[in-house]
Amino acid sequence: MASIVAVVAPLLLLFGLKFGIVSQMRTELLSDPRNLEIRMLASAKLDQVWFDKMRQSQNVAFILPMTRSLNTIADLYVDSRRFAESVELIPTAAGDPVLSGVSIPSARDEVVLSASAATRLGIQAGEKIQIRVSRIFENRTERAQIEVRVLAVLPTESFSRPAVFLSLPLLVEIEDFRDGFKIPGFGIETGGEIQPRTHFARARIYADKIEHVENLANRLTEEGIETSSRLAEIKSVQSIDKVLGIVFGVIAWIAILGCAASLIGALMANIDRKRKDLALLRLMGYGKVAMQLYVVMQSALLTFVGFCVGCLMYLLGSQLFNQMLGQYMQADRFVCRLEPIHFIFALAGALLLAIIVAGVGGVFVTKIEPAESLRDL
Repeated sequence: MASIVAVVAPLLLLFGLKFGIVSQMRTELLSDPRNLEIRMLASAKLDQVWFDKMRQSQNVAFILPMTRSLNTIADLYVDSRRFAESVELIPTAAGDPVLSGVSIPSARDEVVLSASAATRLGIQAGEKIQIRVSRIFENRTERAQIEVRVLAVLPTESFSRPAVFLSLPLLVEIEDFRDGFKIPGFGIETGGEIQPRTHFARARIYADKIEHVENLANRLTEEGIETSSRLAEIKSVQSIDKVLGIVFGVIAWIAILGCAASLIGALMANIDRKRKDLALLRLMGYGKVAMQLYVVMQSALLTFVGFCVGCLMYLLGSQLFNQMLGQYMQADRFVCRLEPIHFIFALAGALLLAIIVAGVGGVFVTKIEPAESLRDL
């Protein structure tokens, strides 16, 4: 039991620290959808075939066409005291990772504001604002305004920059207007007739998993599309996970081998000490299989009790870690943590080790002759 406790408690604490730190870092990566985004840095010529092919890719969770970067900026206006200049326009649709948990704009006159944009305008969900855009047409400045309703306001942690999330058709109309076309509903009667759009300059792309960001970025690079992503932060977490995994693996194997040697020594000493009693059991009629089961069951029971004691020591140690080291972290974060499945695997491993060691000792028990018990009579 002492051997099991001496191995189980430190290993659980060590693995708890590894799992707690790495899983928290992974949670932070996954909680911010921008870590899954692959941003295009330059304009390209993307047709519908390209978008359909990307949507069929297993690595892509969300993709939506975008206009040229110069046409994704506009001014927002409420009244003479509440306005915001040069706010980012971002197209959105169902499944947008950034808008998870809020209403998705479906109509042309519906938008979602980021928290910073809503703060600058001093408005809340349900109110109306105006999107103002301008262009130079035939050497004169023309300004158009589109009245939209704010469906929701994103929390700051979801998107920090001042931005308006709007439907793709409205963003396309804004680009067409700036390109010199006449757009119904903009209040401007000048401009040419709208041409059918067959290509887009950029796209919003999000990977389905953190592990697929690199593959997706490399795929776009191979197609000649320059991209930007948070791959450095992702690789940092993956490197920490790998290093801690190696450290834990080395320590765990050394501890397991040491525990096995200790168990073998303790079991053999116990068998030698109880040799006369075991011989007496043989004399009473217990066969070799029964003697082996006796040794295995005894070892498994002691291992289970020792494992439970080790778990109690882990709980005490983890609470101490979380209280002492948690002072340097936010209140909703943890330092040392294990899931129930980890305890199940650890118990199964400890019992397997004990059964193997006891099985080896059981071989020596079967070699004890019943006549040895008669020598002391």
